[in-house]
Amino acid sequence: MRSYMDLAPSPRTIMTPGPVEVDPRVLRAMSYPILGQFDPEFTGLMNETMEMLREVFVTGNQWAYPVDGTSRSGIEAVLVSLIEPGDKVLVPIYGRFGHLLVEIARRCGADVVRLEKEWGTVFAAEEILSAIRTHQPRLVAVVHGETSTGRLQPLDGLGDACREIDALLVVDAVATIGGVKVATDEWGIDAVIGGTQKCLSVPSGLAPVTYNSRAEAKLLKRKRIERGLLMSDEEAQHNLVPRPIQSNYLDLSQLQDYWSPARLNHHTEATTMLYALREGLRLVLQEGLEARFARHREQEAALVAGIEAMGLTLYGDPSCKMPVVTCIEIPEGIDGESVRSMLLSDFGIEIASSFGPLKGRIWRIGTMGYSCSKRNVLLTLGAFEAVLLRHGCKLDAGAGLQAAMDVYGIG
Repeated sequence: MRSYMDLAPSPRTIMTPGPVEVDPRVLRAMSYPILGQFDPEFTGLMNETMEMLREVFVTGNQWAYPVDGTSRSGIEAVLVSLIEPGDKVLVPIYGRFGHLLVEIARRCGADVVRLEKEWGTVFAAEEILSAIRTHQPRLVAVVHGETSTGRLQPLDGLGDACREIDALLVVDAVATIGGVKVATDEWGIDAVIGGTQKCLSVPSGLAPVTYNSRAEAKLLKRKRIERGLLMSDEEAQHNLVPRPIQSNYLDLSQLQDYWSPARLNHHTEATTMLYALREGLRLVLQEGLEARFARHREQEAALVAGIEAMGLTLYGDPSCKMPVVTCIEIPEGIDGESVRSMLLSDFGIEIASSFGPLKGRIWRIGTMGYSCSKRNVLLTLGAFEAVLLRHGCKLDAGAGLQAAMDVYGIG
């Protein structure tokens, strides 16, 4: 019989747009004993997690809880629960993940209207507002922070415009929640999806969502409870709806019953991941949202100063740059994957490439959550410079680190 070595993953400095390094306190929380999903001690932790999620999403919504699964499960849960076959859905696309929203909406049977913008830019508010007025969609789905291009889409006025035509506004805030302002109620967003593995610095595996009473009203019209949870055939007769939510596992109408005081059984909760999320949220709130946003902006400023001092070119429109993702054009004649490989193998630092039309054209460096630190920025700049010099790139040696140190006020 083959024997296997003890699990011992190599230590890494992860500077990608996700996943990122996890706070040791979160990892410690994941080591605690398992509780049963209906143990009052555990349901108390569920309630605390909901309370903290409301604070992080900046909302008074009743419903704020995690969907078990990676970030995409949260996106799919919201869309499959809110989109009925034949619904017109407007999706502004300015990178890879806008296309993902289109893909999921089409699988829900939606009549999708695509609004496309050149990658590296975002939409002016009036462009989306005009499309809402013209197409009169039932739902608008938009990515807040597009990690594939490093751009941040302003959401000003979209909520009001959707309410004028009784449409729902759904926002993918997977890459921004916990690192960039996401004001759910202030911006009039009906449903927001977050992610654990980016600015929240929790392992991938849960997708926090929140939605308001407007979204819930649509869910309840489509709600169907599993027959095995009903007491009688008579109850089952009252459980028939013409267009039920097409997914069972990702059915928000059933999930909210699971997270309500009724605790209607739906699935076995991911106990250890809930511990991790609760601790991650506690740390976010302990730091304070505004202080956390400021920390992310400071590390971004130091990283950008260092990159530009090296003589490298940043990708994309700087006016809409994400504070937590920095995209860099790969210099002509430089093998981008070779640079990434040397950074990882010789320095233990991981940065990202990109997708689709940007594959092989840019590097992406994330400064998110626990990975977003002065130590990591300085280490990354120093290693990045050394590796680029080894690849024959013409740089002003030492300039990058000095520029970043100036931002930090070192010396």
